[in-house]
Amino acid sequence: MSTDILDQKLVDSTIEFVSLSILSSCHEEYCYLPFFFVARHHNATTLQSSFNENGGAVIPDFLSQDQVANMRAEAQRLLEELDVASHPMTVFSTGTEGKEHVGDNYFFDSWNKASYFFEEGAIGEDGQLKVDKEKSINKIGHGLHNILPVFTDVSLSPKIKQLAKSMGMKDPRVLQSMLIFKQPEIGGLVPPHQDSTFLYTEPVSARGFWFALEDCTLDNGCLEYIPKSHSVPISKRFVRKEGGLGTTFIDIPHDKSLLDKENEPYVPLEVKAGSLVLIHGNVLHRSSPNLSDKSRWIYTFHCIEGDYEYDEKNWLQPSADSELTRLL
Repeated sequence: MSTDILDQKLVDSTIEFVSLSILSSCHEEYCYLPFFFVARHHNATTLQSSFNENGGAVIPDFLSQDQVANMRAEAQRLLEELDVASHPMTVFSTGTEGKEHVGDNYFFDSWNKASYFFEEGAIGEDGQLKVDKEKSINKIGHGLHNILPVFTDVSLSPKIKQLAKSMGMKDPRVLQSMLIFKQPEIGGLVPPHQDSTFLYTEPVSARGFWFALEDCTLDNGCLEYIPKSHSVPISKRFVRKEGGLGTTFIDIPHDKSLLDKENEPYVPLEVKAGSLVLIHGNVLHRSSPNLSDKSRWIYTFHCIEGDYEYDEKNWLQPSADSELTRLL
């Protein structure tokens, strides 16, 4: 039996499993989402068609309970092993309210490491933590799939490979893998953005794989998105400044404008732990601050097409003797 036939049987069996899960345990509030739910009798071709039409997909129960538990345990280990005394105290800023987006050498060097970035609300004016270190971290990234087996196993699994094929990818390369913690009470706002802004190829090709490690709700800052907004090209790029010091955004002029979409209502993606959200790189999405007493842990990585131009302006650059991880 050929590899392609085996792969198709794998994705079909996965789809059948997911469809049974939806039919037996789907809650009404999770079933109206415009994102495409994989359901009984849908195959890889249908998934690709719906992904292209809607800009994303939600697959409940993609991860097993054991996988979620193992990923959470590894995340907790990383948090506990943080050495604050030796850390440059790099804060992850999204560039809102006139602040510059994060862009120091610690950030640039994180492409193949497990580097720690603090929440803006975790550090006081004196430069010291205001909360316990385990509650202070915004995210850990951006090379977890390269160095930590529990994340490698998920990111490069046969199911992920088949999903990448189903979304039409030919030579997907994995990059920017990270844990995002959305800490209780201080988890910061993530403003509306498109992932292709940060991982730019010519033509654009970014695809996001977003795994819920806890239940994600409006209260703790779930993803929100504008349906079909991937039809609008990106209008800016996040790049390294000339000379390699810091980052900035540069405009990409085109005829279409996000303004036509930005005023449309956002749809919340309230999903259960173990769910996978697939995100087109041009989809406009955001998340609100987490003011609740519950965290919102997730693991995510992205893929781009390996044979598309990925230039030196992009913030994430592998070292000269390395290349981005091949998925297929």
